[in-house]
Amino acid sequence: MKVLFVLAHPEPGSFNGRLGEIARTHFEAAGHEVRVSDLYAQGFDPVERAGHYEDRTNPEMFAPLAEQRHAYKSGTLPADVAAEIEKLEWADLVIFQFPIWWHSVPAILKGWMDRVFVSGGLYTSKMRYDQGYFRGKRALCSVTSGAPDLAFVPGGRGGELDQILWSTQFSLYYMGFDVLPPHASFGVAGHGYSYVSEEEFKHQFAALEARWLQRLEGLDDDTPLAYPGWDDWDEFGQPKAISRR
Repeated sequence: MKVLFVLAHPEPGSFNGRLGEIARTHFEAAGHEVRVSDLYAQGFDPVERAGHYEDRTNPEMFAPLAEQRHAYKSGTLPADVAAEIEKLEWADLVIFQFPIWWHSVPAILKGWMDRVFVSGGLYTSKMRYDQGYFRGKRALCSVTSGAPDLAFVPGGRGGELDQILWSTQFSLYYMGFDVLPPHASFGVAGHGYSYVSEEEFKHQFAALEARWLQRLEGLDDDTPLAYPGWDDWDEFGQPKAISRR
């Protein structure tokens, strides 16, 4: 199996980075191939801009989707984007590792999706969802939060994890991935924030690492999240069950 690990954390020595190392060691020990996209270390520019495109289809006005389509078809995609697409095409499993920041993903990961999921190349009006470009590949979001797990319940301080990750995971499905249930490491506090003692904190980290390794060992048994597909919608994109009422 070929595994791509997309890390979106500015500190390689962070707990997010540690989870990445655990994953790499686990997969390589099992004989799998592993590649890493460390977005901060690569200096990936998350901001889509006209300056990324040397051969513009319209030099007078910057329309991102039009320029993406033109660059894809003409073979002039920005080098950093082309490199990320090559890794995605290579991989069988893509693991996204990131902290929950402001009830969402870090900006660098959102920008990575804005630029790498190229219009007219990796998706079209019909090449989406269960007909998406990356059909047959799996994706997993592994996230961390400083808040304890008990806060991530309906009405809780942390919000519901499914709601926080919905747009990210549904976008991966939009691209054709089979999206596995997310893995969450809660209580990863520090830097002046703490919910437990220092000794409990060490034990908690060890337990979180063990849970992650256990999850990795059982990935083949995971059932992808269920999303509707083209056959479930009418011509307006509404659920057929609603439009038939």
